[in-house]
Amino acid sequence: MIKIYHNNRCQKSRMGLKLLQAQGCNFKIIDYIKNPIGAETLKTILKALDIPAIDLVRTQESIWKSEFKGKALSESQIINALVKHPKLIKRPIVINGQKAVVGRPTEKINNVL
Repeated sequence: MIKIYHNNRCQKSRMGLKLLQAQGCNFKIIDYIKNPIGAETLKTILKALDIPAIDLVRTQESIWKSEFKGKALSESQIINALVKHPKLIKRPIVINGQKAVVGRPTEKINNVL
């Protein structure tokens, strides 16, 4: 089943959800703001995305700028920051089996359908 890690307050995430609905896909919505992602799950997502943790960070968020910007952080430290502050995670993340993508732009979601 397709999973979409979704934040309803994000326009791009809502657009990703609409794309899945328009395609008639069977999917599960995971609201990772209300139900935060654990470190192990996040590592699995990063592996499926085939990216380092820093590439999943919304670096323009004020919390990133005030607490983390300019610091030499390890992969583990970045993952811990994303777990502690889920707002920092780029969205939406769509996973279909072993394939995953950050749906920015929204059309990228088609690559995993």
